[in-house]
Amino acid sequence: MAGLHASEAVSGHFLDPAISSAPAQGATNAAGITGDAAAAAARTYLDVSAAAQSYVVGGLYTNGRYRDHSSPRIGSGSRDNSAERSQGAGNPPCGIMKDGSKQKPVRKKTVSFSSMPSDRKINSTAACMAFMMKGCEMKKVRSNSRMYNRYFLLDPDMHWLRWEPSKKDSEKAKLEIKSIKEVRLGKKTPVLRSNGLSDQFPDECAFSIIYGDNYESLDLVASTPDVVSTWVMGLRYLVSYGRHTVDMVEPCQQSLRTSWIGSVFELADVEKDGHIDLFRATQIIKGLNPGMKESRIELKFKELQKAKDQHGETINMDSFVEAYCELCTRPEIFFLLVQFSSNKEYLDSKDLMLFVDVEQGVEGVTEEMCKDIVQKFEPSTEGRERGYLSIDGFTNYLLSSECHIFDPQHKRVCQDMTQPLSHYYINSSHNASLLDDHFWGSSDISSYIRALRMGCRSVEIVVWDGHDSEPVVYIGSSVASQLAFSKVLDIINQYAFESSEYPLILCLVTHCCILQQRVMAQHLKKILGDKLYTESPNKEENYLPSPEKLKGKILLKSKKLPPSCTDAEGDVTDEEEGLEMSRRVGADDKDHLNGLGCKKIRLCRELSDLVSLCKSGAVQGL
Repeated sequence: MAGLHASEAVSGHFLDPAISSAPAQGATNAAGITGDAAAAAARTYLDVSAAAQSYVVGGLYTNGRYRDHSSPRIGSGSRDNSAERSQGAGNPPCGIMKDGSKQKPVRKKTVSFSSMPSDRKINSTAACMAFMMKGCEMKKVRSNSRMYNRYFLLDPDMHWLRWEPSKKDSEKAKLEIKSIKEVRLGKKTPVLRSNGLSDQFPDECAFSIIYGDNYESLDLVASTPDVVSTWVMGLRYLVSYGRHTVDMVEPCQQSLRTSWIGSVFELADVEKDGHIDLFRATQIIKGLNPGMKESRIELKFKELQKAKDQHGETINMDSFVEAYCELCTRPEIFFLLVQFSSNKEYLDSKDLMLFVDVEQGVEGVTEEMCKDIVQKFEPSTEGRERGYLSIDGFTNYLLSSECHIFDPQHKRVCQDMTQPLSHYYINSSHNASLLDDHFWGSSDISSYIRALRMGCRSVEIVVWDGHDSEPVVYIGSSVASQLAFSKVLDIINQYAFESSEYPLILCLVTHCCILQQRVMAQHLKKILGDKLYTESPNKEENYLPSPEKLKGKILLKSKKLPPSCTDAEGDVTDEEEGLEMSRRVGADDKDHLNGLGCKKIRLCRELSDLVSLCKSGAVQGL
């Protein structure tokens, strides 16, 4: 499934001029995506931090220049610098090495501490075609399992795919686009599946072009999966629409995005002189992409200005739009979009239905649901009016809570809660009062609040004798940070059912004298009141009550006097403590079960009578 990790987009219209007023100087005014640590794996997992850092993962410095291998770049695959790439980049991921005898002249080394302005991400169909026309080096795999380095490029007229060098003349080392039947991603042909090749390169770095009436295959291996995605997307686009569609459709598709971001610029241009200051431009883009570093945005503006031989601290609309598209387009989302949109640069309602149904696995998808998604996440007025979800709207949707891996239906209890209480796993908090580990942690009242808010339905309370006949709660060596038992009960009474209405079990571990046990019983009855469940089990029923019947009730789990005891107090065996102590001194478990290590404690009737359904006892085995 496709999906996005850990970030949640706030629904809205993202600086839409149709519904916004001019933002104040220096303000971001671009609520769109807010960070939210969350989980995930089944739906499109795209970490918002990756977007904020703008794909610098996997980059390296070669010959004084920074190279980013995380996405294909227009211009980075040109023949003029192919030798530089082979020398400076080390071993390519797929083991593609350029034939030293046929290297092009090495370009003079330069020193730069930033990416070059010509290194642009693939963020449109036009950019994809430009990358293919520049060309790049790939391995051509033959039927005898031998691989040869070739330089592949698309003809300017977009009719032919050519490769060089080759022993064949240039008229034979080419493939007509209209002869292509299919473009397959991965090792999907017998040649690529052969035993001699299967382990030499990853599946995502391979693709095959099926062509001709005999369905022959041209099998290729690229240096990175993003290069493969660019070629596969571009070739499929040409096969589906032909070269003329690029000229006709591209300006229309671009305008959907550029007109919106251009209108955002116009909102910020209060003076209406076609320029805004660098700080203002940086803050707007940062507002549209929370988490993106200002330094990276400023650097991109300066690179674009340098490329256009512009100077000063003001940004015009063209540079603003270009910087936004460069910084805010995630190639993996763009490739996903064109895959489901039949290579268009937007998703209409039917495309979105296919994506939500097939990729997201949502059942019962309707066109109305998809129109609602467009209205909720598409930032441009034009897109919402026409029912189109652009790359920015698609990104907003994937980063929203609607695409979280967590099933929203599970925010509510979806299981059958009418079974006996003993049929369920119970979310429990052991040593609930501790902020840290058992030996060094201190007790704090906030630990109980946290446990209850996290949905724990069983909480342990270890009670000891305190001063002035007031029992206290602490664990292990945290004597210095004692909590009054009554204060703990106050907190439990307040937060017991904040996150769940199902029964809460209080596991009392009592180390108090009879006098303070009676005080404990008084506090339990006074503070918890009617919430405390004290009814004796019905002897005619064979099972415990269900969580449904026990909603809003607090159960006490502790020691209980045996039925044979009729006195106001009596002895009970502390089996669990005896077992723990015997293990510490090295006693055998068998000896413990025979009585060694067991400890007798006195228990008052008042506290024993509060224990109804849950009685503490030793686990003899699993």
